[in-house]
Amino acid sequence: MSLACRLTAFGFKPPALTVENVPALEPGAHEVLVRMLAAPINPADLNVIEGTYGELPSLPCTIGNEGVGVVERVGASVSGFAVGQTVLPLAFGTWAEQMVVPAESLVALPEGLDPLQAAMLVVNPATAWRMIHDFAKLEPGDWIVQNAANSGVGRSVIQLAKALGLRTLNVVRRAELIDELRAGGADVVVTEDTDLRTETLTLCGGVLPKLGLNAVGGASALNVANALCAGAPLVTYGAMGRQPLKIPNGLLIFKNISFQGFWLRRWKKSAPPAEVRATYEKLAGYLAAGVLHTPVHNVFPLDQALEAIAEAAQEKRSGKVLLRMS
Repeated sequence: MSLACRLTAFGFKPPALTVENVPALEPGAHEVLVRMLAAPINPADLNVIEGTYGELPSLPCTIGNEGVGVVERVGASVSGFAVGQTVLPLAFGTWAEQMVVPAESLVALPEGLDPLQAAMLVVNPATAWRMIHDFAKLEPGDWIVQNAANSGVGRSVIQLAKALGLRTLNVVRRAELIDELRAGGADVVVTEDTDLRTETLTLCGGVLPKLGLNAVGGASALNVANALCAGAPLVTYGAMGRQPLKIPNGLLIFKNISFQGFWLRRWKKSAPPAEVRATYEKLAGYLAAGVLHTPVHNVFPLDQALEAIAEAAQEKRSGKVLLRMS
């Protein structure tokens, strides 16, 4: 038997969400049995639990969108993975002591990585990497403007942009975050009350950003859009403000701003497997080199998953809440 966090109905309270013993798993011929080490609690996980996410699993199920583990056993037809190897499962159901994962949905990691940091590699850094590369042709010295800059994705954008020679104009809600993000590599950090339509040229040294990233919506998204150069895309990947995106006619007519969306799950399904694997191998290299780092707020054992979820749902945390498996 092994522990898993199981969802039997959408909602946060037991018995809809429980941590329970499940039968021990066995890998099929083309599968790998992974012993999980750690998994974070992301906003998407909370949305799945409450039943509001864009794609919901069939119930009952083990939940969790990302994590890290080690190979415990390989199927008879599997090659390329060895017992004890650290791996990223690109599969749903990571809040468990064990997972059975198709071999093609595993990515081998360099040894010696901090398991807590490695557990957070699948979602936020990959979202940041793909948005930086897939929507605009950026050259060293170009600017990216984003809101929610202190979020997991926002911090990854800052760190990856710095490594790539790009510059970032970052918008946050709280002034106390400014120095922290600057210390983490952000070029410019301002609060939401800054009028980017009038201030961006000054803030960015006379040029306008070529890429905008929006995780909030509403007035915040419009502020970011107003900072962009003509023809630039505004890419929406979240809706923290729970307000619709309002697009003024002038941004379309006079600046030809394009409004697009990004969803990591859709990319993983549609991208060539080689591209997906290469993305995560590249990000693992950045993690090993110390380029990527996500602040950790608290770590709970798996059997305290309900307490961990409650803490992860609170605002003004200092970082991610994670589950550590026994």
